[in-house]
Order: sequence, then structure tokens, then C-alpha cells
Amino acid sequence: MDWPRLPRFGRDTAWFYSSAAIVAVAGLIKLRQGVADYTQTETHCYQSVRTNSEVEPYVNCFSVSPTGKFSKVFQAGEGTELVKNANPGFVMPGLWDGHGHLLQYGEFLNSVDLFGSTSMNEVRSRVRNYAKENPGTGSKDEWLRGVGWDQMALGKMPTADDLAEDKELKDLYIMLDRVDVHCIWVSQAVLDLLPDSIPDVPGGEIVRDPGMGVFCDNAMDMVMALWPKPDNKKKQQFVKSAMENLNEVGLVGMHDAGVTPGNLNLYKELAGRDDWTLRVYAMIECNERNTFCPNEVEKYISPDGFLSIKSVKLFADGALGSWGSALIDPYTDRPDTSGSLLVNASELVYNTIAWANEGFQVNIHAIGDLANRYAIDAMVAALRLLCPDEPLSLCQSYHRFRIEHSQIIHPDDQARMHAVGIIPSIQPTHATSDMAYAEKRLGKERTAKEAYRMRSLLDVNPVLGSDFPVEPPNPFQGIYAAVTRRSPHTGKGTDDSPDGWYTEEALDLDQAIRGFTEGPAYGGFTKTGVIKPGAYADWIVLDAPLEKIDIEDLRSLKVRETWVAGKKVYSRD
Repeated sequence: MDWPRLPRFGRDTAWFYSSAAIVAVAGLIKLRQGVADYTQTETHCYQSVRTNSEVEPYVNCFSVSPTGKFSKVFQAGEGTELVKNANPGFVMPGLWDGHGHLLQYGEFLNSVDLFGSTSMNEVRSRVRNYAKENPGTGSKDEWLRGVGWDQMALGKMPTADDLAEDKELKDLYIMLDRVDVHCIWVSQAVLDLLPDSIPDVPGGEIVRDPGMGVFCDNAMDMVMALWPKPDNKKKQQFVKSAMENLNEVGLVGMHDAGVTPGNLNLYKELAGRDDWTLRVYAMIECNERNTFCPNEVEKYISPDGFLSIKSVKLFADGALGSWGSALIDPYTDRPDTSGSLLVNASELVYNTIAWANEGFQVNIHAIGDLANRYAIDAMVAALRLLCPDEPLSLCQSYHRFRIEHSQIIHPDDQARMHAVGIIPSIQPTHATSDMAYAEKRLGKERTAKEAYRMRSLLDVNPVLGSDFPVEPPNPFQGIYAAVTRRSPHTGKGTDDSPDGWYTEEALDLDQAIRGFTEGPAYGGFTKTGVIKPGAYADWIVLDAPLEKIDIEDLRSLKVRETWVAGKKVYSRD
């Protein structure tokens, strides 16, 4: 037998030996890592484990590696020590919110809660009580903030004079976000900072009747420019309090729908710390909305999967409740307007193509049917340039462009979404919150054919979420709304449809669960939403399997435990 002869060492052969050494060292490191993962894995067994996997939909045990991933998923036999010592509770993959606002939610937790207020007196009372409990707020350097008012519930559009009726509030700097955060209501002290004569703003509305005080969409910018922004220390507190509350309701991750470059830098600093307990898939929002700012941001994915920055958020229109969503035909209850586009169609196409060419996923906020049409136009134009020789649907499967909200879509454009595979990002509780006035805005025919689709969009991988703090972040309330099309707050539909609003668009329980697990995983390119080897070890523990719980009990369901990367981040007990 002839042994292979190695080349003699010399200047021309040094590369051979150095390369071999590098390969050997790399192999040794990988072997050691593999041994460490094997010897340091932790095995967890429960009464039952829903995996979301078609191969093994239910097991009772899994192992987690030191890297925070599932390494083994299996069914332990009856009578084994693993089963005898199993933890109490029933496991399912950790839930994700496919569209929320992390910093804003933290700020909401540290501001006036106006949700559910039904009169000006109630609003003033809540604001006054908050000011008493938080001395110093309301100054020029620290405005008093709040969110949750709705002119439909108050009976009129509010004004600065409505706040000034309370002597204790008269001189305070106050800024209150509407329930959909597309309008702000400010006090006279804030108005006094603005010029005496304020011109109309394209893509926005300055409400002048019955009086000054409310600014919507692009018109908000002039006020926001004056607002004294919280510093990074406060923002860090906001993030911490937000994550604690989100873990408590069973969330292990979220898609953060619009984060400015400065806040993204803060996220990079905070991610990896012990109190960063939520996975965040962040969408870039330039400091000047609806622009192209590649020099201010960069793609970033943390090694542990806790922070991903590879998508961008653009805005096509405003919100339905404030008549700001852009419609093809006028509003039924306000035939003088069809809403507002926040950017013209050509700019939307340009920005979509520019960001896509840089390799970013493009996600466009679109609520009205005109806005959705323009969003689809922009995405199709970008896909044609990205993949000139491939079917659009194949190209879309790589890039996974999304429409955030996908709320009112003309049937012709629904067909285009199906054909191309454009992902709808849907908030089920928006349907149940808006059902009280949606038909007033849109009329019955337009509502029935276009609005709040869910079941009919199942083939295009819908991402489900809440849009917190606009809606509560509890994913079980979102699942309830998706399955019943009833309000999770009241358990009822509308007066005309008390058992559920347009129930033909309802999902079944399994579809809704997957919308809060697999949907965000696909829409965010993440290894989550399933319990299988190689996926991130994120799970929640319940008192009973979700499939066995009465659907009405979802409205008040409390999570037993939440685990992220194999570590317990919340325990009810």
C-alpha cells in the first residue's frame, strides 16, 4: 500500500500546513461546542407540549442547549422518571405580536390611560389625577402625555378649551394621543408655542371646528418637533417596563413597527442584557417619515436572535377612526373627504424600490383601499426590478413584503395579493374595536366586500398582532377576536350581529394560534413559533391546553410561565 506523500515544507507549501491547522482547530472548536451543548443541555417535561410541528404535533419533553435553542423534542414513555417528575402545566410555543410599538407602549405605561373614557369630565379627571400623582409633569420641559381618547365616545372632537375648563389643567403642557395614535390633542400652552397662523398640511389635518387643539397625521409633525423628547435613561425604563408586561401576557417576541435610527442604536446597547427579555424584530422608520435614509441605519442581527434589524416601515395613509385612511371613494358618513395619503404614489414606489435594492424587507402601513392599492403597486414594481426573470410570487417568497393593517382592500387588489403572495399584517382586535363605526364610515356593501379580511387571506401567510398600545397586547384577546369576531372586552358583537361581526372571516382556533406563532416567524425570517430542534427555545406554560379551554375564558386567561431562550422570564406564582 502506498501512503500519500505530503509536500515538503517550504515557502510554497506553508499555505498547505497553515490551512490544515486552521481546519483542524475549527473542527476541534466545533467538536467542543457540540460536546458542551450535549453535556449542558437541560431537559424539560410537562403534562403536554403542543409543538406546532406536523411531524410530532404533541410530545411531553424537550431539551434546550446552552445556546438557547431546542436540541431535542421527544415523547417520554409512561412510567419513566422524566414523566413521573414532569412539571405541572401545558406548553405551547411562545406567542409573538406581529405589529406593536415597544417604546410607545412603555411610555403609555408611564402616562395617562384614557382608553374607555366616555366624557370630557372623565378625561379631565384622569388627567388631573395623573398630574397630582406625578408632580412636575405638565411643565414646558416635561409635557403630560396620555393616549386613548376617541371623539366617537366623547361625542365631539375635543379642543384645547375643553382641557382649560379645569383650572388645575389650564396652564399645563398636555399632549394626548387619540386611540389610534394618528391624532394628538394638545392644551393651550402647547398651542401657544405654534405660530398664530397655521396653514393646512398635505397628508394631514388641523382640526379647526369646533376649535383648535387636534392635529392629525402629517399635521402632528409641527407639534412633535416641539415636544421635549425623553432621554435614553427614561427610554430604558420604558423598554424594561414594556417587556415585563409583554412577558406577563405570554409574549416572547414582537415586530416593532417603526423605530427611528437613534432608538435602534439604543436597542443595540440594551439587547443582550439580562432585562432584555423579549425578541424584537425592528422596522426602521427614518427620522423624516417616508424617506430613504440608508446612511443612518444598517442591517443588524444579534447572535442570540434577540434583536433583528432588516426591514423598513413606510406609511401610505392615516386611520379610519379619524377619517384619515385613504379611500378610493368618499367616506359614507363624510362624503366631503376620501381621507389622506401621507405620501404620493410615485414617492411610495421610489422608496419601496430604494429600500428593497438595499436588501431590506419593505412593510407599508395601509388601511384604506386606495392606500392598499398604492402599496401593492409599489411592491409589485419593486419585485419586477428585483427579479426580472422570475415569477413575482417566487420573488416575493424571498423578500416577504408586507402590508401593515391590510384593513380595507378592494376585491381587485385582494386578487393581486393572492397572486403575488403579499403578506397581510392583521390586528384582529382592530376589527372588533372598529365594528361599532366601520359601517358608518364605509357603508355596508364596501364593508362586506373589502374590510377586515382574515379567513380569505389565509393562503398568504397572515401575521397577527395587536398594534399595542393602540389595543391591549394580550395575544389571547387577539385569538378570541379572530375566532369569534366579538369584542374581548364585552364578549359581544354589534347590535345587529351580537354573536359575531362578519363571522365568515373568522379563523378557527388552530389558524389563530398559528397567526401569533408561525405567521410572525415567516413574516420576520425568524426561527420561532415552533418547538423543534434548531428553533429558539421560547415557550409558555398554561394551566390547560388552549384547545381544551372554553373560548370565552380566553378573554381573561392568565399565563403560568413564559420562557425565552430557555430562561424563565415570567412566573405567575
